[in-house]
Amino acid sequence: MILRSNIGAFILRTHLLFKKYRALRWLKRSAFAFLLCFIAFLLLNAFFPVRINITYSQIVTAEDGTVLKAFLTPDDKWRMMTELDEITPAMQKAIIYKEDKYFRRHPGVNPFAVLRALWNNIVTGERTSGASTITMQVARLLEPKDRTYGNKAMEMFRALQIDMLYSKDEILQMYLNLVPYGGNIEGVKAASVLYLEKTPGVLSLSELTALSIIPNRPTSLRPGINNNVIITERNKWLEKFRRAQLFPDDIIDDAEQEPFTAFRVKGPDIAPHFCTRMKAQYPQYPIIKTHLHTETQKKSEEIVGNYIKQIWALNIHNGAAFIIDNKSMDVVAYVGSADFYATDDAGQVDGIQAVRSPGSTLKPLLYGLAFDAGICTAQSMIADVPINFSGYSPENYDEDYRGLVSIETALAHSLNVPAVKMLHTLGMDVFLRALSHCGFSAIDAHKNDLGLSVVLGGCGVTLEQLTALYASFAHQGAYHDVHWLKSDTDTSSEKILSPGATFMLSEILTKPTRPDLPHFFEHATNVPHIAWKTGTSYGRKDAWSVGYNDQYTIGVWVGNFSGEGVPELSGAGVATPLLFQLFNAIQPVNDADWNRMPDDISFRYVCSVSGDVPQDFCTGQVLDYFIPGISPNRPCTHEQTVAVSPDEKISYCKTCMPETGYKEKTYARYSPEIIGWMQMKNIPYTPVPPHNPACERIFKENAPVIASPVNDVEYYIDKLDKQKLMLSAHVGSDVRSVFWYVNDKLIKEAKAGENVFIDAPEGDSKISCSDDKGRNTDVFIHVIYF
Repeated sequence: MILRSNIGAFILRTHLLFKKYRALRWLKRSAFAFLLCFIAFLLLNAFFPVRINITYSQIVTAEDGTVLKAFLTPDDKWRMMTELDEITPAMQKAIIYKEDKYFRRHPGVNPFAVLRALWNNIVTGERTSGASTITMQVARLLEPKDRTYGNKAMEMFRALQIDMLYSKDEILQMYLNLVPYGGNIEGVKAASVLYLEKTPGVLSLSELTALSIIPNRPTSLRPGINNNVIITERNKWLEKFRRAQLFPDDIIDDAEQEPFTAFRVKGPDIAPHFCTRMKAQYPQYPIIKTHLHTETQKKSEEIVGNYIKQIWALNIHNGAAFIIDNKSMDVVAYVGSADFYATDDAGQVDGIQAVRSPGSTLKPLLYGLAFDAGICTAQSMIADVPINFSGYSPENYDEDYRGLVSIETALAHSLNVPAVKMLHTLGMDVFLRALSHCGFSAIDAHKNDLGLSVVLGGCGVTLEQLTALYASFAHQGAYHDVHWLKSDTDTSSEKILSPGATFMLSEILTKPTRPDLPHFFEHATNVPHIAWKTGTSYGRKDAWSVGYNDQYTIGVWVGNFSGEGVPELSGAGVATPLLFQLFNAIQPVNDADWNRMPDDISFRYVCSVSGDVPQDFCTGQVLDYFIPGISPNRPCTHEQTVAVSPDEKISYCKTCMPETGYKEKTYARYSPEIIGWMQMKNIPYTPVPPHNPACERIFKENAPVIASPVNDVEYYIDKLDKQKLMLSAHVGSDVRSVFWYVNDKLIKEAKAGENVFIDAPEGDSKISCSDDKGRNTDVFIHVIYF
């Protein structure tokens, strides 16, 4: 019995060992087979890598995510990129439940679904089930092929590759970006925008369920045509969601009751100039996220379009507006023309990027630089009289002159002559360097060819550059590049002006009593609290108005893209009303006291006649702001006390003044150029009597200023016209006569202020003017007869 028992146990152990050996052998073979398959997969993956290169429709979005405009792909598809944060939890649940319940558990291929589908197809003899996972559908959408078993195997291989390279969220994103919706619409975002006019992130459960079933039958479930059928199919799936307890019952109930009114709409088309520019500027971005404010843009487009219609009868057909948020330097509105689709008036030309003559809009920068250079303050006086700079004689817009004016008046009235004189005093290099720092590329490129006329519009600028420049005035003189994209985080700046200089500028440019206030706004209560400056180009081809406060800077251009001039076109009369309308629309109420005095500035009273520090004889005084340690601190000298004879016919200096027999009298002190202007305008004044003829002292001050001819200039004279050369000079108030010499030979004695005409000798000549006090000035010219 014992022997039989041992033998039985031995046989049992042997049998178990044999079974175990077979199991181990089977496991080893399975592991070996799996290893071979894995190695084969790696080899195939190396030789046939998956390449995912989805081309998307470029879209431009606004600050709130609204799609402003979309562009077709090169293969004419509407395929907009759905971002991960737009795939809501509800969308994930619905899509995964409907398309691939085990999406997050399998490696791209569901082997149980494959076996089930294979068995069903063998039993029925038909392909009743494809076992496609979401990942396999992505593979098929990336590489469309006929539905065969071989292609199905390739799909499975590609799905394994995709699952190895991408996360489940990224794969779901690819699926939602590629799923077809009929016609040339692909992806849930394109369908959402083009059928429901909203982005996927704000879809309701009803809407996303409806969109999820359309790809299965894109022909028979077309929105706008088969909406009732879509509702029926949608509700079937909502009931499936209810049974699966995917969403609460009350949400399912609401979704089933929600109407589905989708229809095919044209793509969004807001800010077409802006979006076209962004597409060209950022071609590599599928989604160009900007700071544009949708409502501000729509409102601005409407205002510009309606305004141009109002002035159409004046033969003015276009306008543009550019709006910057000063707090962030974000571009919030961009209107390139009155109507982008107006082919008759070149509506697709972008007026914001067009290079045009700026008129007088650069003058504020000039005077701000002069404030910082210590040349003047707002109440400093400057002569507005005829002047010649090496052959260049600027004129005011009304061809009139005003004599002695304050800098404030010169800027407020946009006088040309004082501006050119100030630029000559400041220096071209300083002015052009500041413009270069502010991104004026056209000016920077031609700086060697520019002259003093640059400050009057003798250069090329864009509305974008001008608006950014004025935004620097709102930033206390710090220039910042504008921000186009949400990803723009550059906060660097270039210091152009001091806070004190920009405060003084803003004080001048905010005064509502200026002459460039539009006529119908003179007594209006809706003049916005802004600083603004106008400009009109030569020939009245361009009208500009740029304004700012602490919140916004708005630049406006009005004119014709053809370059045709219009007599009624002016910055004050045509552009500023549009500027005011835009400010009142986007910021109807703002802080009127936004221009607050900075720490680097103070105020004082100055003489109202000279703008200098007042003396005892200064009876009139005005308030003036100044930059301590920088602004001029000259004592006023607008009056002088002169010793004269009792009959007031002779004046004496300290050298020749008699001990008795004289009296002292006060006279106004005028420069020679102001005296010349007063004589030209027949303005009476009391000159200082001629100096004592018996005095041997020669005065070197107030020598004649030769206005014509101009020093170091070539003159071309037509022999047939017998043209003569004019000799003209400005002299002091004590001068009665002057003496003209050509090559040190006396030509003529003339009265002070009298113009003399001569036959100029050919070649190089020296022209001299001496007054009756012995003061002399020389110029040198070259004359060519032809």
